[in-house]
Amino acid sequence: MNEKTIKALIDANAIKHINVIAQGDHFHVEVVTTGDSKVVTTGRGDIRLWRSIDACAKWIRKVGIGKAQLNLEKWQANQKALI
Repeated sequence: MNEKTIKALIDANAIKHINVIAQGDHFHVEVVTTGDSKVVTTGRGDIRLWRSIDACAKWIRKVGIGKAQLNLEKWQANQKALI
């Protein structure tokens, strides 16, 4: 799901909640709607990753979302990326 789609879902009040998920030393965002959940992707279709929670939070606010859940279960701050 790209940023344009997310903004359209926000305008339609179709987003139930946002999950910020830590994986290794990166974070990604999952958008949950009424019947589905999708990971935020880049323009090329790759999973969009952030290296810090600050950068991820700034992006979430920039697209117009004010609330998100944070999952740190698989966070390893010093782990090298496996991707």
